[in-house]
Amino acid sequence: MKLSIYYKLLIFHVLLGVGVFLYRPLALGYFLLSTFFFGYKILMASKRYKTFYILLACAYVVGSEVFLRMNGGTVFYEASKYLIIAFVGLGLLSNGFSNRALIYVIYILLLIPGIYVAVSSLGFESDIRRAVAFNLSGPVCLGITAVYCYKRVIRFNQLKLILIAFLMPLVSMAVYLFLYTPNLQEVITSTGSSFATSGGFGPNQVATVLGIGIFVSAAKFFISKELLFHRIFDLLLLGIFGFRALVTFSRGGVITAVVMILFFLGLYYVKANFKTKFKIKFSALFFLLMVALVWVVSSIQTSGFLDKRYANQDAAGREKEDVTTGRIDLLAFEFGEFMEHPFLGIGVGKVKEERMTETGVEAASHSEMSRIIAEHGLLGVIAFLILLLTPLVYRLNNKTNLFFYSFYIFWLLTINHSAMRIAAPSFIYALSLLHVTYDKPQLRKKLAHS
Repeated sequence: MKLSIYYKLLIFHVLLGVGVFLYRPLALGYFLLSTFFFGYKILMASKRYKTFYILLACAYVVGSEVFLRMNGGTVFYEASKYLIIAFVGLGLLSNGFSNRALIYVIYILLLIPGIYVAVSSLGFESDIRRAVAFNLSGPVCLGITAVYCYKRVIRFNQLKLILIAFLMPLVSMAVYLFLYTPNLQEVITSTGSSFATSGGFGPNQVATVLGIGIFVSAAKFFISKELLFHRIFDLLLLGIFGFRALVTFSRGGVITAVVMILFFLGLYYVKANFKTKFKIKFSALFFLLMVALVWVVSSIQTSGFLDKRYANQDAAGREKEDVTTGRIDLLAFEFGEFMEHPFLGIGVGKVKEERMTETGVEAASHSEMSRIIAEHGLLGVIAFLILLLTPLVYRLNNKTNLFFYSFYIFWLLTINHSAMRIAAPSFIYALSLLHVTYDKPQLRKKLAHS
């Protein structure tokens, strides 16, 4: 991508963020227009480039999902997941898939009995549809995208453009967040997750996708071969995403981004030659300075509440007993349901209902791992093991993807603090299954044999 096009896209998305803030219905028009645009590009693309356009479109949908949700910009809540399924479906029809990807077809089939268990206990058809749509749209989206991406060949330069596709809608969301809460000190009065600093939406989801922006900006900064000015601009974007993610006071997305960056840098450093290793070390100094600056500014802007949040303290500075903010209780409850119904589980969507019945507290699951085994029983255990182990086995014979561990870790950490409420963990998991090729034979050989 030419830099002139990159900056024009950035300007467009900045203006989009302003426009949606001033006129909220614009979000729906943006969703429909982007859907039509990417659908047209996919349909018109030659077979050689169809994979690239499909993955580009899906990345853009992932980047825009939370921004659209917070502004009522989709025709229904789970629309982004279904749109990704539709785009990938077009690819499966035209490009087919690897026979070895059938393991993910088995994964999808293992989820079906849980629907029948739910049907026998949920009284109304609308309740069944809602339960299936909310709890299975993410897992099914993952399965279908994994089938498509498994061993799919893509060039490294194309993968970098796909990362930029994540980034662009997040710029719009960041602009919107700044306009929504220009004065943080007026709205932050405690150490709890803040809806006010998250655009009035769920802090967990907002921080999760902003974490993707942090990672992409960091990756661009370290691998970029552009002039210093352009690399500093990447650092500036990282700072913006980092600041807005921190002030949501939702820690999962931020911590996940940090772990992704560490895994990426570790792998990149190991594969690099001496000259590139020196560049990585030199760049790390600027990176750490930006991280320190973002933390200090965030701490000041939140009147020190941010420091207490990450120290697991309340507003008065007292240490909280539960660092997981209730997630351990939810996890224990779901494991308890699995022990009582070990074979087929309690049925899709039943965890929330059972928790309400037994405890009087209505709370959705935060861990996909515990939800899938509670609702699907032993079949859920097998399904989760397929997801957990297949990429690692694939990695043994295919080590070309420089972002493999970052993508895999994002999925694993995200599903354990935010389940699969958004499409991001589903699609990014699938990206870890790609076979990446490089233009430089020397780099390609080193990645393949190390």
